[in-house]
Amino acid sequence: MSNQIIFYIMGASVAVLVVIIIAYYILSKKMQKSEYKQIKKLQQGTREKRFSTEILYQRLYIAYARIPFLKRYILKLRRRLEIINIDDEYNTRRDSAKILTRALAIVIPTAILTILITNSNYLLMFILLIFELFMVDTLIDASIDRKDTNLLKEQLDFFSEIRHAYHEFNMVEEAIYQVSQDDEMDISRQGEKIYETLIADDPEMELEKYYDIAPNVFLKEFAGISYLTKEFGDRKVNGASLYLKNINNITKEMQLEILKRDKLNYVFQSLSLISIAPILLLEPLRAWSISNFSFTESWYNGKPGMIVQILILILTIVSYVLVRRLKDNGSTGMNTKNTENPWQAKLYKHKVIKRIVDMFLPKDGTKEYRKVQQLLKHAASHLRMEWLYINRMILAVITCIASLIIFVYLHQLAVDYIYTEPTTTYDILR
Repeated sequence: MSNQIIFYIMGASVAVLVVIIIAYYILSKKMQKSEYKQIKKLQQGTREKRFSTEILYQRLYIAYARIPFLKRYILKLRRRLEIINIDDEYNTRRDSAKILTRALAIVIPTAILTILITNSNYLLMFILLIFELFMVDTLIDASIDRKDTNLLKEQLDFFSEIRHAYHEFNMVEEAIYQVSQDDEMDISRQGEKIYETLIADDPEMELEKYYDIAPNVFLKEFAGISYLTKEFGDRKVNGASLYLKNINNITKEMQLEILKRDKLNYVFQSLSLISIAPILLLEPLRAWSISNFSFTESWYNGKPGMIVQILILILTIVSYVLVRRLKDNGSTGMNTKNTENPWQAKLYKHKVIKRIVDMFLPKDGTKEYRKVQQLLKHAASHLRMEWLYINRMILAVITCIASLIIFVYLHQLAVDYIYTEPTTTYDILR
């Protein structure tokens, strides 16, 4: 390459560099005079300079939604919290990620400790890990119940402010609007939704829609009496406002409900941990017994010892479930499952499965059919007859498979013990 071509390339490069510098200078001048500088100042004023848990939970929500196993739990949390954090996507994601993170922070160390303690007993390890998965649902439900109870306590202050605002404005919708301006409380979003329902073009239709998403029956009652008062006006009963009297009655009912939930939490606050204590202490007790009494090793390593351990596990799980059911405070919004097209309906659409299920279904008009239908009505169940029998059949198949696995394991355990049984000694203590 000649020197002349090199000089041309260098000159062109210098010219391009000069043009870039001039363009940058011109653009920077224009940006200083335009709204760009003001926008940058606004961004700097709202930008987080330090670590923010709010942003962390938003990112964790996105991460949980992408993990197949955790996606089920985050969606379940979302369906429950959407009722409380109505029309607030940011708070719904934040609360969902916060509750799931706290549950995982408890379950993951417990699972690791379980694996370390029961590394020589695979059956016990498997059952404990399955039970800890069940504990995730329990922790999630407990967190939602606490949030629902806090919302109920906020309603007491909300209704108290409504009474003062109604005395001032003498208009239902204006009183609700003024009290709902406090963005720090969850109940404010419910108040805004009720206000939008009252001022809608078709408030009766919007009220029916709100009944479907209201987090508790007390807000349904409040929305109903607010609508009736707005449409037909307030009346005086013994010199007192009928609307305010109804609010006082709802407040008394809420106070009784809060008192009931507080008593339930106080009575059952330690029973959940006590009910699972036998499972957690089963393996340490076995190790202590074998280390101090040598003759117990043959019993623990044999079929009788394994059967007793399995029975203790089953009884502990049943006790834990019963305690959780008794502790249930009956908060609304519990049924967040898809009742129109659940997995049973999708499974029943397959021709082979439909034919098998129809073989076990009682015929329409028979005594057994009427009996099952009556039981479903009395239980207020959303299940159809076909869905119920799908659940029964799947439960029967799972029970059969689990029983076969346990029997084969116990038989193999007995065979191995016969081959490896040590010589019997008469030393009671080592």
